[in-house]
Amino acid sequence: MNKSKLALLASFGLFVAMPLLGSCATQKKVKDYESELGALREERVGLKKENQSLRSQLDSYEMALAEANSRRSQEAAAPVQPAASAVKDYPKLDDAGVGYEQRDGNMVFTLPNEITFASGKADLTDKGKKALKEVARILDADYADGRYWIEGHTDTDPIKKSKFGSNRELSVARSMAVLTYLVNDCKVADGRFVVAGHSMYSPIDANNTSAGKAKNRRVEIVVRKQ
Repeated sequence: MNKSKLALLASFGLFVAMPLLGSCATQKKVKDYESELGALREERVGLKKENQSLRSQLDSYEMALAEANSRRSQEAAAPVQPAASAVKDYPKLDDAGVGYEQRDGNMVFTLPNEITFASGKADLTDKGKKALKEVARILDADYADGRYWIEGHTDTDPIKKSKFGSNRELSVARSMAVLTYLVNDCKVADGRFVVAGHSMYSPIDANNTSAGKAKNRRVEIVVRKQ
C-alpha cells in the first residue's frame, strides 16, 4: 500500500474516533451536573427543615410574650393590696402609752418619760411599773430568744435640781432602774440584758421645742438577736 493510501486511512480513523471522544466528555459533564443537582436538592431539604424549626421557635416566643403581656395587664388592673404590717398590735401597750416599732430589723419598745419618771428622777412611777410588766410579758411570749438592750435618753437641758451630775448619769440611772424592775419584779433573766445611757446624743426630735424635748426623754428596750 502506498503512502497516500495510508495517510487517507489514518485521517478516516481520526474522523471516526472524534465523535466517540466527544460523547465520553458529554457523559462526564452530565454526571457532574447530576451530582451537583443532587447536592443542591439535599441542601434545599436541610434549609427547609431549618426554616420550619426557626418558625416553630418564633411561634413559641410570640406565644410566651403574649402570655407575659396578658399577665402584666391583669396585674396592673388588679386593686393594690395594702402591705401587711411587720409588727403585731399590742392594745395593752397602746393603753399604757408605750410605743413599739420595727427599727433596723429590731423590735423597739419606747417608754416615754411622762409615764416612767418624774423630772430629774430615776425612780419608776406606778404607771411605769405597770407598763413594764406588760413589756416583760410580751418579751417572754414573743421575743424569748432575743437579747434586750435597755437604752436611756435625755433632752439637752442641763441638770439643775437633781442628785445626778450630768444627763449621762441620769440616762444610765434610768436604764438601771428599768433593768432592776424587770429582773427583780418581772423575773426576766438578768443575763439577757445590756444597759446603755445615750444622754442627749441620740435624739428622735429637735430639742428646740417642749414637744421635741418630751419625745427625746425616753427609755427604749431594743430586742436584738442573740
